[in-house]
Amino acid sequence: MPDATGLELIAQELREAEGLGEGVVLETLFFRERATLTIDPTLILPVLEQLRGKGYAFMSSLHGVDYYPHEPRLGVHYELLDMERVDRITVKLRVPSDVPEVDSVTDAWPTANHQEREVYDMFGVVFKGHPDLRRILMPEDYEGHPQRRDFPIGGEPVLFTHNESDRIGARR
Repeated sequence: MPDATGLELIAQELREAEGLGEGVVLETLFFRERATLTIDPTLILPVLEQLRGKGYAFMSSLHGVDYYPHEPRLGVHYELLDMERVDRITVKLRVPSDVPEVDSVTDAWPTANHQEREVYDMFGVVFKGHPDLRRILMPEDYEGHPQRRDFPIGGEPVLFTHNESDRIGARR
């Protein structure tokens, strides 16, 4: 993994890359030997292509995150791997819950196909340009996104001695 200095050098290269600009990298974080870039979500495709050119040619995973109650609320994390140097970097982006859209990367990274569908299904992030964006785990007519932190859990209430009278009163 790039060390803290290496991460800052990668971030600087992205800022200086043609077509990306100074605002491409919103934050860098090197924590517990993990290098993370938080980027502008509108630039996900060119950022991943730049990183591929640096050797990060394998996308090992793509997953969703809910930062509830903070906005922008929904996140997508891309884990990239350089197989020659055995080096890893995480690319994060965040989108608001009222317009949770980001460009699909399936054309450049075919392994992202089903992973984007899962994030769409579980979190509601819409991947623009995805070839087959539909539910993958839940039924097509299912309402809501069950991995969001405000999703109602449901089920039966657990009765303890302090609320046993509520149960008795409900029978009457």
